[in-house]
Amino acid sequence: MFLILTAMIVLCASGVVSLWYGKTPGHANAIGPAGTVLGCLIGLIPAVEVLWTGQAEAFRMAWQVPFGSFHIQLDALSAFFLLPVLGLPAIAAIYGKAYLAAYSGKKNLGVSWFFYTILTASMMLVVVARNAVLFLMAWEIMSVSSFFLVCFEDEKESVRKAGWTYLVATHIGTAFLLVMFVLLAHHGPSMDFDHFSAAGMNGVSISGLIFLLAIIGFGTKAGFMPFHVWLPEAHPAAPSHVSAVMSGVMIKTGIYGIVRILTFLGHPDPWWGWVLTGIGVVSGILGVLFALAQHDLKRLLAYHSVENIGIIALGLGMGVLGMALNQPLLAVLGFAGGLLHVLNHAIFKGLLFLGAGAVLHETGERDIEKLGGLMRRMPWTGALFLLGAVAICGLPPLNGFVSEFIIYVAAFSGMGLSGISLSSIAIITALAMIGGLAAACFTKAFGVVFLGEPRTSAVMQAHEVSPAMRFSMVILGISCILIGFSGPAVISVMKSVVETVTGYQGYDIAAHLAVSLPPLKHISAAAGILLAILGVLIWLRQRLLSHRNVAQGGTWDCGYTRPNARMQYTASSFAQPLTGMFGFFLQTRQEAALPEGFFPSQSRLHTNTEDIFTRNLYRPIFRCIERFLLWLHWMQQGQVQIYILYVAVTLLLLLIWNLR
Repeated sequence: MFLILTAMIVLCASGVVSLWYGKTPGHANAIGPAGTVLGCLIGLIPAVEVLWTGQAEAFRMAWQVPFGSFHIQLDALSAFFLLPVLGLPAIAAIYGKAYLAAYSGKKNLGVSWFFYTILTASMMLVVVARNAVLFLMAWEIMSVSSFFLVCFEDEKESVRKAGWTYLVATHIGTAFLLVMFVLLAHHGPSMDFDHFSAAGMNGVSISGLIFLLAIIGFGTKAGFMPFHVWLPEAHPAAPSHVSAVMSGVMIKTGIYGIVRILTFLGHPDPWWGWVLTGIGVVSGILGVLFALAQHDLKRLLAYHSVENIGIIALGLGMGVLGMALNQPLLAVLGFAGGLLHVLNHAIFKGLLFLGAGAVLHETGERDIEKLGGLMRRMPWTGALFLLGAVAICGLPPLNGFVSEFIIYVAAFSGMGLSGISLSSIAIITALAMIGGLAAACFTKAFGVVFLGEPRTSAVMQAHEVSPAMRFSMVILGISCILIGFSGPAVISVMKSVVETVTGYQGYDIAAHLAVSLPPLKHISAAAGILLAILGVLIWLRQRLLSHRNVAQGGTWDCGYTRPNARMQYTASSFAQPLTGMFGFFLQTRQEAALPEGFFPSQSRLHTNTEDIFTRNLYRPIFRCIERFLLWLHWMQQGQVQIYILYVAVTLLLLLIWNLR
């Protein structure tokens, strides 16, 4: 654990030094990224070692905080989550150094890097903490530091609104976690995780209540629907490298929390798995539908985080059902697929957010309708964004396919089993719908942004981003390819992680994981052969044309000799058939000026899809709360004596209650 503590110290120290040099942008923008990369590399060493050996490490130190102890432990589950927690922030820090250079002299970059390093260190502490008080402190530090990162451009009203929405949502979730930990520790001698067990709880009802509190508290951070409303607001507002970390890593701490709590509650009830499956179906399908209806590129990606959190929930739901109904094969495959998707999503979503940040950096635009034709101007960014798009759609042979394929295998294995068949059908149907809609969404996103003709002058002046930003995207792109082609080897690494979650023996887990290996090997081999054939054909074409003059000319375009941007698809028109089909859920507002006459001069189509949970659920609730608080305004007399009286009356009532 020495290296884990050293990594945290390096991260925090580099953040403090960056803050000290805040008025010198060059120094702050060098120390922050360098310290982040160094601290993350130090922390990855013990994480990889524990995953390789399966031997847990622990450290405990006396602490004067009531009910608290500085107790940390690195087991296989924590080590696995440390891979994205440390890997993506290090890569994003390299990108962020070049990205934030444009703000030099305009913003205090030392403040930004201070909170970035604190966020990374606090996420580390969240996944290794083994005391409830320590965990909640790390959780709160993580929430507050990410709030300040979201509010980086606080001069914008939309950014301030997004920051406050996130802060309110995360603290509501923390309130549920506080109650959950109090219930867990109620019958134990301390708030150390070692003393949390199902044996100390009064029957099944308390375990079910704790599970529901975990779903709400951790699900708010993870982005489960309908607790996701902060996510599409905060992610677009933050700097792009911060968006990548928040979407790819920070929301996964919610998944970690749910899985960790499951290890305390003993044998699960079947309805726990049904709840997770239901959440996965709703979050996955509605998440991708709302993404399809968006015009803001980063907001589109934010909704895809909700979608992929839904896919993870589908895997966890199958895993819990397998444990509840004594079906080890389903439990192992479900947890393996869901947890592996945690890592895969961090990689390809980080790549996509960095790609979107590159577009924003060069054009100043997030609105898809104002982009276009960037492939010729930003070929590296376009190719890497396309790679991430293929991965997030779950297509072979990239990493997104591997984890989704394992969940598919688990669901098909559950067909015909009592109590699992309906869940299996729901999971298979949901994954198929999510995959198809995701492909349509990223066809829209990539096609409208990178293909066609530029729609604005800013796009026409765009050029490729700096080598540092490209390097970060290339590393993530290569990771998508490597995990995709080495799927069987990656699955074997999941053995110790699944063993920590389920408690099954390692040999049995390896045997169950082996069920998915033969078809995965065949698919990876077929994809490799296909890519090899494609490469040979490209090489052969270039060789045949190398000694010939190749002329270029425009394709037939219905008589138009100079097509312009108004003749190509917009994001609204491309998505309209699908958004119209699911209009009941999306409730899209459409503004259209249809063509009239034989020679129409103007036509326009614009759609706006507001989050239905924000509009129909949370906004009315908070309006009622606002009216109630305004009604209590008469209690604010402005006199200190009255406020002292309120305190005295409250203390008296508490004393009377205590004497009952």
